[in-house]
Amino acid sequence: MDLPRPQWQDHVAQKWTGLDSDLKQRFASLMVIDDVFKCALTHTTHEDLGFLQSISKQLSVHKDTDEATQCRGRGNSSFKTRDYTAAALHYSKGVCFAPQSSEQLSLCYANRSAALFHLQRYQDSLNDIDRALKHGYPSHLQHKLQERRLHCLNHLSVAQRGNQDDPKCASEDQREPQRGERLNVKPTTDHIDDNVNLICHISPQAAVCFSPEKGRHLVVTERIAAGEVILTDRPYSSVLIPGTEELKGKEKRNETENAGLFGTEDRCCHRCLRETVCPVPCDECSYSRYCSSRCQREAWEEHHRWECPLGAELMVLGLMSQLALRVTVKAGLRNVEKAREPNGDKNHKGSKDDSVPFHSRESEPSASYHGDPYLNVYHLMHHLNSHSPILRFLWAVTTAALYLILIRTRPPPASWDLSKSSTANSQSQGPADETGTAGWSSEPWLLGSTILRHMLQLRCNAQAVSVIQHTGGTNSAVQSSQEIRIATALFPTLSLLNHSCRPNTSLVFSTGAGSDLDPSVDPDEGVAGFGGGATSGITISVRAARVISRGQEVLHCYGPHSSRMMLKERQRLLQEQYYFECTCEACNLQQEDEGSEGSCQGPGLGGGPKDSGLQCGKCKGPLKRRGKDRGPGLVCLRSSCRLSMSDSEVSRSLQEVRNHLEKAVDLMERDRPDEALRLLQRTSHEAGLILTETHPLQGELADAMARAHATLGDWTSAASQMEQSVVATGSQYGEDSIELSRQLFKLAQLHFNSGAIGSALSVIPKVRPLLCLHFGPDCPELQELQAIEDCLHS
Repeated sequence: MDLPRPQWQDHVAQKWTGLDSDLKQRFASLMVIDDVFKCALTHTTHEDLGFLQSISKQLSVHKDTDEATQCRGRGNSSFKTRDYTAAALHYSKGVCFAPQSSEQLSLCYANRSAALFHLQRYQDSLNDIDRALKHGYPSHLQHKLQERRLHCLNHLSVAQRGNQDDPKCASEDQREPQRGERLNVKPTTDHIDDNVNLICHISPQAAVCFSPEKGRHLVVTERIAAGEVILTDRPYSSVLIPGTEELKGKEKRNETENAGLFGTEDRCCHRCLRETVCPVPCDECSYSRYCSSRCQREAWEEHHRWECPLGAELMVLGLMSQLALRVTVKAGLRNVEKAREPNGDKNHKGSKDDSVPFHSRESEPSASYHGDPYLNVYHLMHHLNSHSPILRFLWAVTTAALYLILIRTRPPPASWDLSKSSTANSQSQGPADETGTAGWSSEPWLLGSTILRHMLQLRCNAQAVSVIQHTGGTNSAVQSSQEIRIATALFPTLSLLNHSCRPNTSLVFSTGAGSDLDPSVDPDEGVAGFGGGATSGITISVRAARVISRGQEVLHCYGPHSSRMMLKERQRLLQEQYYFECTCEACNLQQEDEGSEGSCQGPGLGGGPKDSGLQCGKCKGPLKRRGKDRGPGLVCLRSSCRLSMSDSEVSRSLQEVRNHLEKAVDLMERDRPDEALRLLQRTSHEAGLILTETHPLQGELADAMARAHATLGDWTSAASQMEQSVVATGSQYGEDSIELSRQLFKLAQLHFNSGAIGSALSVIPKVRPLLCLHFGPDCPELQELQAIEDCLHS
């Protein structure tokens, strides 16, 4: 999804194959991004654009009355079963597909108002009633809306009625949070300068340092206690990921496979990522939707005005292309020219900085840290000469195609009106534009070159924005949760942090409207020295996961973690994506252990725990990997047994357990918990023949069984299974891990529901410090724990 669609990749690969060897060699030798873009631009033809548009036709984002009608029908079906959240989401899809001022649009709004009324979101229901009437709701049915309006007003409190005497004046941008809405907790500002407006904050106990080996990085200057906030940042730009992409390698579920599951494009605002069931659609396309009219307007002015006509093409060209475009359009010509000044950018002159093999993501030629977030973005490593020539060609031709379609579709953004800049014209050496598009300068190549620069940077610097999403039917007594990736973003300050496979920090994202984070200021107005501010709504907080002593570097994980992935796999992925060989503490320790009998590098385990989690199926003795000099496979350590198993046998057994687990989870998603439980019980018995209770798969099985028991109302059995999951989770991830905090939190809830007062009260003191450590003292989970504890004591 980050890369272009396979059809476009194949097309560009064939184009590369067709180039003569001299041209390939010349392209591979280009070390300046401007030159790479201009070369690709001269070889991007009308046939290439035609092929791109032929693929795009299959991904239409136009309004469609028939599709809106089908969405409304699905909403009606959910409404009849009293699944009002699903009904609202179906009606919302209908709202997005329905053409402006059409009767179908009014019908979708009216139906959605009914679903919102049952969800007790009365102000949102009123807003939709007004929209339905505005768009021509049939006159003979309007009495139903008027009756619903009266019911909504009766339910609203006296305080809420103050400015709502005339409902037509009600604005969803100023509404009070409604019951059932997930609120965003305001982050602590104890150590934050109010003048910085939370756009970027680095703790005064840490400082930005520079070295040739590490680039710019963050070092602790005074001891930082576990749980303290070290860094707070907002993305310069972000792009929502469509679908539902689970982390940890699981494949996303398709809505046709699970009718109750909607993608992030249906659930989240496409600008601030705030979760919503009643989005405001784009007036022009059927894809983009927003949590409020404010986000809709600001997205239109910031980027969507130019993206909207290219919606299908951007889907083909991939998320990295779209994010690179957003960064470039937002920055504007003036900021780009400032960043390209000789003392501001050595890399575009062919500096050797690009070849430095350290694992910082920065290419800043000095130790200074910019106050302007775009300068920090611009100077991120782009690794031009590290990308393979064919990958470089793919990015360059993709950028050239995007650039050519863009300048033929819309006039230049105000921030990129090249006719107003003498600097660009005087410095430009690219070929004259032959499109004849009115409004663009004759040489707007700098726009394309900047997009390419950011596209190259994103391979190493893009940050996944992840949240915990609740799954399962909205009418179910039990809802499971999963960590999903909802967006790709570029954080100017977070990129200071270098990688470790066992980091000393934990990252937490929060989403929502900017005003939720700091009501005293408008985050999109920007502040002095910050170049226009950052995208509102998304905030990342970096907390110390343990005590960090003076002089130690602040580190976070780029993805491959020692508790989830084996050493060789981590090293391979880091080299392929970030172009460095990891020498962090975890890797060095595991390198020393590797090769000895009893090594922790057992199959199916991340490599972090000391125990492989595998046992002999014959005698239940510990099963360990052979030493390097004894060949592949595993062997039982008991001298009376010494049973051997090949890697393929172990992998096959583990895969069978995973397959059964996934099938059982799918059964629960389809509201068939009894069948799921029977399958899980059989699978657990089979897994026990080879897996110890500390193996991560045992933890996942126990977690799934706990969910099945809870769905069936057997809270005591559910708590018992969750206790087993806690043991496996603590063994794999550590006793101070964020994963263990989540399992203990669920265990406290299960004990509470089962009426086990003593057990619940004994778990709460264990989970409270972990939640505070990773999420802060104001997180909703801690508030719920306090309510449980108060209830039990009373």
